[in-house]
Amino acid sequence: MVATSGTTGDPKGVVLTHDALAASASATNSRLGIDASDRWLACLPLSHMGGLGVVVRALAAGTGLTMALRPDEASIADGLADGCTRTALVATVLTRVDTSGFTTVLLGGGPAPTMVPDNVVVTYGLTESGGGVVYDGRPLDGVEVSVVDGTIRLRCPMLARAYRASQSPAPGSTSTNASADGSTLTDDEGWFDTRDVGHLEADGRLVVQGRSGDMIVTGGEKVWPSAVESVLAGHPAVAEVAVIGRPDAEWGQIVVAVVVPTDMASPPGLDVLRAAVAEALAPWAAPRHLELVDALPRTALGKVARHLLV
Repeated sequence: MVATSGTTGDPKGVVLTHDALAASASATNSRLGIDASDRWLACLPLSHMGGLGVVVRALAAGTGLTMALRPDEASIADGLADGCTRTALVATVLTRVDTSGFTTVLLGGGPAPTMVPDNVVVTYGLTESGGGVVYDGRPLDGVEVSVVDGTIRLRCPMLARAYRASQSPAPGSTSTNASADGSTLTDDEGWFDTRDVGHLEADGRLVVQGRSGDMIVTGGEKVWPSAVESVLAGHPAVAEVAVIGRPDAEWGQIVVAVVVPTDMASPPGLDVLRAAVAEALAPWAAPRHLELVDALPRTALGKVARHLLV
């Protein structure tokens, strides 16, 4: 049982079978071409799929494995000195450490920066799918992706069996076959509704826009926080940023930028940030309110806990 990250509220216990984890490890190792010369560095918390998945991949392929307590510069340096060639990180960590020595860095757990190094593979997946199942927009072997009314659905052998101790069907599920440990996650045809929004490009590549509940509707226009965050994160005066929607009597919601400045003594101004967003995106995506904070609330995995900001 693995807990979801809890970025939008209380974590859920996800029941993953050994077969599901084995399928995930096999598909990843195959896609990356893992062999006996490789060595994995596990530095994300093992209580979440980002860290646990690394351990399972190493066990499945019989490769070397180095364990670290946290994803910091010292752990990365020690891992590389130990001969590690592959690792998995979240975006927050990627911007803080030098990962150029790895053959591959799997990046997951949320939106990726606009620009990533050549050795970084951007993954998409959930705890319910045993971690990443789409790499750089391309599904792993055995993974089916469909988009229905803008919502991403998955069907694959990596899917979890149930939510622990749930007495009602999981979100998006139409199945009435509940297991002893909780409800099934899929519909009668085996599809899991991720509740993430995205679309498939003409070449079949999946583009993920964000969680359906994260979308901001301001003055009747839709704004995806991840797109605004990508723009603002590129501003030199912004160290970290989270974009949320707040209720507003006139606009329905307003776009709010919660920013950790690079220098609190010289923070960016709202007008400057609005101009940067309006230049890159639609004008209604520009934040109407700016909050300066010392740090963003984060989960154990390093993801922004958005429900604590709203």
